[in-house]
Amino acid sequence: MAPTTTRVLRLLSLLQDRSHTGRELAERLGVTERTLRHDIQRLRELGYPVHAARGAVGGYRLGQGATMPPLLLDDDEAVAVALAVGLAEDGSTGIADIDASLTRALAKLQRILPKRLQRKVTALRSATAVGPATVGSREPDAPVPAATLSVLAGAIRDGATLLASRDGEETEVEPYRLISWRRRWFLVAYDLAAHTWRALPVAALADVRSASRRFAARPLPDDDLVAFVLREVARTGWKVHARVTVLAPAETVIARINPAVGVVEAVDSHTSVLVTGADALETIAIYLSMLMMDFRVDGPPELVTHIRTLARRYTEALDGP
Repeated sequence: MAPTTTRVLRLLSLLQDRSHTGRELAERLGVTERTLRHDIQRLRELGYPVHAARGAVGGYRLGQGATMPPLLLDDDEAVAVALAVGLAEDGSTGIADIDASLTRALAKLQRILPKRLQRKVTALRSATAVGPATVGSREPDAPVPAATLSVLAGAIRDGATLLASRDGEETEVEPYRLISWRRRWFLVAYDLAAHTWRALPVAALADVRSASRRFAARPLPDDDLVAFVLREVARTGWKVHARVTVLAPAETVIARINPAVGVVEAVDSHTSVLVTGADALETIAIYLSMLMMDFRVDGPPELVTHIRTLARRYTEALDGP
């Protein structure tokens, strides 16, 4: 039989997952049901509301109490919570009076994390920057496995090149920074085959692994790597792109849009060109309507069709009874 304290902590961990019958718990802990009842009582005395129900579907479950008792997390859960809290703290939640609470919660986690987990969390946090929040249509999520992010963060920390497959072709890159933006992940890396800087969408990478070769850091493409990623996403990172002439000065357009929405080039003092993109042409059509400026679509022709459809719907909405 395990020591009482260890056994009670194990019991708490089991109850936090789901409800169990008394027999299941006793078998998992290797104790009698009488000992189990004593351990349940110890948890209740410590403030954990353990509820019991009789019958075929009865058993023990952890309920809600009047206060917040200590919480047990396994390794993966602890890393996930620390990363989520850290990203929320870095990215600003926009919720008043919550930042200080996030900082305190993260400090408590960092103090008790085992060193092996601290190393993983620290690598991911130090390798990651958070892009700005944006208003408007949000593109579909592109989830990335936590194991992939750990490999990338470890390679950034160690200054080791990475091997990965993209579109069926293997490439080797020097990784420099992870950027989290709008629930998507991008890797700022130097492509050794193309000899150029890239903002690689991590969700598009497969078979990611660290190579043994170390590299000396190159001068970065921009002092602000978040801004670099946003420009690259606007220029090449979307499924569809469009070129639009805006009848307004470049500085006026730049002040109106988020950097990730597009790249703006001045034509003259009254005209500029916006190169923009999204995962669907319908999204670009909506973005352009939100500019609140006169514009002319240079391409693609399909975007004109979507804008004409929107114009018809707006017009018909005004012509109603």
